[in-house]
Amino acid sequence: MIIAVDGPAAAGKGTIARALAQHFGYHHLDTGTLYRRVGLELLKSDGDIHDAKVATAIAQNLHAYAWLDYELRTEAVGAAASIVASIPEVRAALLDFQRSFAEQKPGAVLDGRDIGTVVCPNAHVKLFITASPEVRASRRLAELQESGADVTFEAVLQDIRQRDERDKNRTVAPLVPAKDAVVINTSEMTAEEAISAAVRAASSAR
Repeated sequence: MIIAVDGPAAAGKGTIARALAQHFGYHHLDTGTLYRRVGLELLKSDGDIHDAKVATAIAQNLHAYAWLDYELRTEAVGAAASIVASIPEVRAALLDFQRSFAEQKPGAVLDGRDIGTVVCPNAHVKLFITASPEVRASRRLAELQESGADVTFEAVLQDIRQRDERDKNRTVAPLVPAKDAVVINTSEMTAEEAISAAVRAASSAR
């Protein structure tokens, strides 16, 4: 059983995917973390974040690196991840790993931007989690302030919109709902309400 959970940044897909995995007893993979790891290594090397050759080499050898979770969750790394995710060679390098993960028994939940459209187009359940840019910026701002970051709502909103543009307009695997995906707009939902809606949708489609 494969459950694909897609959507833009800070829509709640990670929270929902983790809850679905726990509910059904499946494995979970946050595929965005893979791109964050590549972006972080590029930033650490002080290289050109748009350098496809270096980014691809990092993606092909992720097992050789180690990270702390807090390092992966900064806004700078998130922005870098969005840029390297638009490099076709990086996406190709990470594709086999994601597909292999999805084949685990008894099932797997993968969340990202292109799970239901590219990584696992034959997923048994496809969800697309979304929310307005303003709501997503408010959520991300709260997370960043809780971690001690000094940021403004306007800066976070601008970053969210820039990521949306990159994700939607990249030539390879753009961010779009799969034609057979169930769309859940979490703008006016609590986390509990969004999780319940996702569990219902997944249960009815299984």
